[in-house]
Amino acid sequence: MDQNTALKLLDFYKENGEIDQTTYDNAHKWLTDPAYKAYRDDIHAMLRPLPLIDAFYQTIPFGTGGRRGKMYPIGSNAINDRTIGESAQGLANYIKETLGEGADLSCALCRDTRHNGERFSRLCAEIMVAAGFKVYVLQGYRSTPELSFAVRYKNCSTGIMVTASHNPPSDNAVKVYWSTGGQVLPPHDKAIIDRVMNCQEIVRYDFDKAVAEGKIEFCEQEVDRAFIENVAAQGRPGSRDLKVLYSPLHGVGATAVVPALEKDGFADVEVFGPHAEPSGDFPNVPGHVSNPERAVVFDAMIEHARANGQDLCVATDPDCDRIGLAAPLLLGGSEWKTLTGNQIASLLCDYLVETYPGALTREHYVVQTLVTTQMVRRIADSYGARCIGDLLVGFKWIAGVMDEVGPERFLFGCEESHGYLTGTYARDKDGAVASMLACELAAKLKSQGKSLHEKLDDLFWQHGCHVDRLVNVEMPGSEGMAEMKKVMQAFRTQPPTEVGGLAVSQARDYLQNKVVRSDGDSQPLEGPTGDLVILDTAEEGNYVACRPSGTEPKIKF
Repeated sequence: MDQNTALKLLDFYKENGEIDQTTYDNAHKWLTDPAYKAYRDDIHAMLRPLPLIDAFYQTIPFGTGGRRGKMYPIGSNAINDRTIGESAQGLANYIKETLGEGADLSCALCRDTRHNGERFSRLCAEIMVAAGFKVYVLQGYRSTPELSFAVRYKNCSTGIMVTASHNPPSDNAVKVYWSTGGQVLPPHDKAIIDRVMNCQEIVRYDFDKAVAEGKIEFCEQEVDRAFIENVAAQGRPGSRDLKVLYSPLHGVGATAVVPALEKDGFADVEVFGPHAEPSGDFPNVPGHVSNPERAVVFDAMIEHARANGQDLCVATDPDCDRIGLAAPLLLGGSEWKTLTGNQIASLLCDYLVETYPGALTREHYVVQTLVTTQMVRRIADSYGARCIGDLLVGFKWIAGVMDEVGPERFLFGCEESHGYLTGTYARDKDGAVASMLACELAAKLKSQGKSLHEKLDDLFWQHGCHVDRLVNVEMPGSEGMAEMKKVMQAFRTQPPTEVGGLAVSQARDYLQNKVVRSDGDSQPLEGPTGDLVILDTAEEGNYVACRPSGTEPKIKF
């Protein structure tokens, strides 16, 4: 197909309503703009309505996990050389504008085990070098929290992590970090997207030449040592008598969790063989989805642990920023159960504040998101600390609070989606430190004849029984995106009158920042602005939160 025919066909699809205006505009840009000339033949070959819509119905936004999506050679709604390149170029352009002429520019960079991770990370390195940045590369694959640490440790202007975290094998992404080590926050995120959207020329500098000239420096050995030392420094004294079965779920976790546990004194740690091989296919994980939130990923591990007398199963997602746990209901018992993200948050929070080396005051604080269990708040209050909990979903908001309030009295940050941090060495959730603390707590409880689940029961007696359930409704593609918007709009304008037999008393709409009561009255809602609706019931303490995922095409309840 020649160019004229392709443009006429694109016009035909639009005029007949087979593609929408946004799809048309994005595809037309890729067909006609000289900057996209290299992709024209590929577009000609796929010029049918459904593939066009999937590839061009939107430009990938910055969500809670950076710019994330399916890998496909072409398209504004896909992860490919062009969208990755635009992301790096837009980031470089904005930082240069922000820091001004003559500023020292540097970037930390690493990747996980996903397909095309090395290709995309080299591309980003070449673009950043061409823009005048010194690039510190963690060669091979490393964890996202280690990248956050590296930004701070090397005093970098920015950081880039190539990972799609726990998404399916088809996906990849770039996470962008500010000089604080935290993911980019407003207004910088919108400004970077503006530079990305207006990016025309992508300038590269040969990778090997940059290495030879010292413009790219490999620093993984130095950063590894410092990172593990900082993680281990968060440990508490106590028993280390625990048999641990650990799974990296085919990701990077063995580079962080295993050395952290060894440094902390755990001598009996086995890496679960079927999940040990680093692979972007996640071949031995059920459904090929390496998400430790899913209880099914623990089935084979629990069977192995039960047969080998192990006390705890720990798993981390591919970029090792989230953890999941499974433990026997009774110490030494045969019946095992996984723990939810909220349950892990409660256990770790209680462990950290209980063992804090010094007196706690209201100046000391824990941080959580709006959809995280209120038991964390009650635990913090019971020890004399405070909880900051009016945050949108995404650990970047927790990192922002650390820098705004001051990291010196920061105790713990947590999300119901299995992300946790303590210490001031990083500004993102860390699967290594969370795994280490979970093992410390399990060892302490083992010395007392208890399991994690029994400790959770103790916390329920102290602070009230808190029960939660997560329901994911997948809505892929452009049709799914439209349906998600309809569902969220319905929750805003016509919220249900009851949920699970309980009357709904009000709907908290964080996008419009208002509370709508069941009698129709409304009032302003203080707090952050984001795509989240919380339905409160007349019976205090019960609620349903509804939001679109910031990392995958689904709605989370």
